[in-house]
This record gives sequence, structure tokens and C-alpha cells, in this order.
Amino acid sequence: MQVIRDIYGSRRFATLILFALLLLPSTGAFSQQLTAKGQEISDSEGLPVLVKHLPDWENAKNSAVFANNVSDLKKTLGERAVLDAIDFETGTEAVTAAYPQGKLLIIEFPTPQGSANADALIQQKLANSPQSSQVVYRRIGNYNAFVFDSVDQTSAESLLDGVKYEKSVQWLGENPFEQQRKERAFIFHFRDLFVAIAIWIILGLGLSALAGLGVGYLYFLFREKQRAHLTRFSDAGGMTRLNLDDLSEPMFPK
Repeated sequence: MQVIRDIYGSRRFATLILFALLLLPSTGAFSQQLTAKGQEISDSEGLPVLVKHLPDWENAKNSAVFANNVSDLKKTLGERAVLDAIDFETGTEAVTAAYPQGKLLIIEFPTPQGSANADALIQQKLANSPQSSQVVYRRIGNYNAFVFDSVDQTSAESLLDGVKYEKSVQWLGENPFEQQRKERAFIFHFRDLFVAIAIWIILGLGLSALAGLGVGYLYFLFREKQRAHLTRFSDAGGMTRLNLDDLSEPMFPK
């Protein structure tokens, strides 16, 4: 009797396992598709961090495809000549999603140098590709972002504006570049101080000149008003005549 119960229990357990395996592709395929290859996984959502940098990622994640090689990208985006210029070195990841403005592709390189090298190759590939008019490209931080099959240039640019590179480097110990950072900060501070002093000097000279002109003009008006009340001028060849003999009328009447 006990043997029959053990057999029944084992069959029921096996049935439950089989049922769970059948449900797994339908309920967790998307999470497996996105998390199986991602190096950085968000603790809260369990998604690759790169997916969360998609514009409106909460809705875009449902159609997002994560990849770390060119063949997976071509399966999703089709044969694109510019994709051949991308070398998926160790740590390079990509995510693509469909938007009304077009198909967005974000490729993240682990180093700025890798992104810069890829940028040069991509620019060269787009310049020689007949499909370049249908591709809008921009480098954003360590991201190399594309919009394929865009509706128009303006909408594609607005979609790329929504891509934000928000990663920062935190050192576990002392920052080895701290001295360079301080020197750069000192140079920038000295430059700003020098520019501010030069501006204040120029403003001071300009205000002094304006104040001098204003005071001189007011003094000129004051003297003209005084001259208007004079009785007469001496007619001594254009020179002021000394009234030593007290024969001339005083210029300033008493």
C-alpha cells in the first residue's frame, strides 16, 4: 500500500514539474531573453540596466530585444550595412526597441575608447552607404545610438534626445585621478577669476569714462548758464580786459 502511495506521489510531483516547465516559456520568456545575456542587472526589475535607458522604457521593454552580437541584431533589425561596422568586444551590449518614430538601437561599449573607435567606423560606413538617409545616428556618452526607418529627421532626433547616459564611475579606494581633477579645477577656477577681474576692470573704465563725460557736460551747461547772465565781455582783441581803471562795467554786477 505504501509503495502505491509513493508511486502516486512521485507521479503527481512529476506532473507538477512538467506543468511548471510548460508554463515557463509563456510567462518568463521575456525576462530570460533580457537577463540571460546582460552583465548589469537591475535589482528592482531584474532587467539589464541598458534596457532602462530606453525612452519610455516601461512600455518599450515589452518589445525590447537584448543582444551582445551582430547576428542577434540582424535577426531583429534585418540586414543593415552599418551593423557590420560594430565590433562586439567583451562587455559590449545592445538593446533595440520599436517606437512610432522608428526602430531605436542603443549599443553600449565598456570603454570610451571603444565607443570612439566604433563612432569613427560608423561615420565612415554611413558616408558610403546608400541607406544612410534612412538612418539617424548619434554618439551619447559610451552609447552609439541609431534610429532606423525613421518617419522624419526631426522625430528621430527627438527620440535620440530621450536617450540619457547616466552612468558614473565610483572608486572603491582612493581615486587615482584625484590630483588631475584638482589641478583641472584650479585651472578652471583661475580662468574664471581672471575673466571676472578683466570684465570688472573693463566695466570700471567704461563707467568712469561715462561718469566723466556726464560730469563734464553738466559743468559745461552750468558755465553756459553763468555766461548767459554776464553784462558784457571786454572787447580787447578777444582777450579779457583788466578793469584796473574801473572804467568798464563789472561783468558780475554787485
